[in-house]
Amino acid sequence: MNDNEYVDRMDTLQLFAEWTWARHHNPWSWYIRPLFLVPYCYFAWRRNLPGMLATILALATSMFWFPAPINPDPRAVEFLEAERRYLLSPWGSTKIFFAALVPLFFVSVGVAFWRRSVVLGLAAVNVASMIKIGWGFYFTGTSGWTVVAPAVLGLAAINCVVLVALTWRH
Repeated sequence: MNDNEYVDRMDTLQLFAEWTWARHHNPWSWYIRPLFLVPYCYFAWRRNLPGMLATILALATSMFWFPAPINPDPRAVEFLEAERRYLLSPWGSTKIFFAALVPLFFVSVGVAFWRRSVVLGLAAVNVASMIKIGWGFYFTGTSGWTVVAPAVLGLAAINCVVLVALTWRH
């Protein structure tokens, strides 16, 4: 690959990142993301690793499923700008710690439901949601309120679906 091809590919990657980031301002992408825990837990319960991996892929891509809003919420813009600064900042021990929590979360939830431990699975989901909310306030200030509604509604949905499914099975 010559230098021009490399630059063209980097430009394309930058354009894709900007397109994705603009679409991530759509509130639908914020509200749908926590709901992916429902199929993730289901596939873990069914011991279906391809389903779990497909759910993670869907979760990762869902930030750009919806169009960029015409008039984005100023609080969302503020939150996402703080998140962007955080993501592009140098790596330190705190950032490594929070980055490690993401795969640890998926493994812990997956293992808990795989082993049929609803209590541990829901505990992991609830703790992770609280950490996400706390992270939002700690790193973005008052714009952290932007993630509270999607996180709490998603948390309520996953808890309700899992508990209803559990009682329905018995």
